[in-house]
Amino acid sequence: MFTLANLAVHIWSSGRTGVPMYTAGNRHLTTLYDSCRLLEMIKSFIPVLSYDQHKGSCGRIAVLGGCQEYTGAPYFAAISSLKLGADLSHVFCAKEAAAVIKSYSPELIVHPILDSPCAVDETSVWLQRMHCLVIGPGLGRDQNLLKTTQDLIKRAKSMKLPMVIDADGLFLVTENPEIIKDYNKVVLTPNVAEFKRLFQAVLGHPADPQGTVQDVIRLSQALGHVTIIKKGEVDIISDGDRALVCCQPGSPRRCGGQGDLLSGTMGTFLHWAYMARAADISNVVFETYGPNMCAAYAACCLTRHCNHSAFQKSGRSMTTTDMIAEICPAFSSLYQ
Repeated sequence: MFTLANLAVHIWSSGRTGVPMYTAGNRHLTTLYDSCRLLEMIKSFIPVLSYDQHKGSCGRIAVLGGCQEYTGAPYFAAISSLKLGADLSHVFCAKEAAAVIKSYSPELIVHPILDSPCAVDETSVWLQRMHCLVIGPGLGRDQNLLKTTQDLIKRAKSMKLPMVIDADGLFLVTENPEIIKDYNKVVLTPNVAEFKRLFQAVLGHPADPQGTVQDVIRLSQALGHVTIIKKGEVDIISDGDRALVCCQPGSPRRCGGQGDLLSGTMGTFLHWAYMARAADISNVVFETYGPNMCAAYAACCLTRHCNHSAFQKSGRSMTTTDMIAEICPAFSSLYQ
């Protein structure tokens, strides 16, 4: 079991020479205790701001979610991606949610088309311009919205668009895992309860109640090596071949919306990571673990830092709005 008492970062990968080897069954796992190397890896793929850039260079992120009942979640995800450093943040939501989401911030571009008769075609036109798609915050369980979302996932896959799937998007994946199976540009972000349901649906038996790293690896493998973040006391990240465990201090406070901050910032980090891979950046850790896992670790680390800092100031009164206010100082503290 991993606890917050151990703040080192643990990395699992296939064996490498010169590093202590540990065996789990027939799998060789390597444990490194060097969080500094991981932080340097994250810094290596964060784009440097320059006067040569144009609007959109640092990311056009789309959030798919927002219905009559849930308007806060898509706002939290979209504004978090923007506060991290994306240039443009779009929300595609049901018509009844649009005015409310717009009222939260003039910074967001809100499209009230997710429940229109031509939602898939109308949204797909915009998706061609996006760098990453965040699916699920505030989506709800309406069957028509879920069907539209499923069709949009298929369109996004055909465009080879990176995706982050959270919340009710994970409900959709649990109902039909085939929609994301084998797609190597998707990151799933289940909490403990969501992970248990997804594990049971895919593997046909319960997950280990101890919450082992091996269960995350097994689920990723069963889904065709998609990247999974199992959120919890520590965040376990795996692509089925390797794993990272983020032990950055957080807090015991569990207010609604924290996962939306994670998914939104991950959308931005994911774009930056793929942009860095295309530019052939030179960093051994980044080259070893790839854009999905590196972006996932970066987002987990940042979210937990925001949680810790906001809790230090507000204690039990802390809300996700308090955490969003910590994105800038947390980013500066960790990555600059």
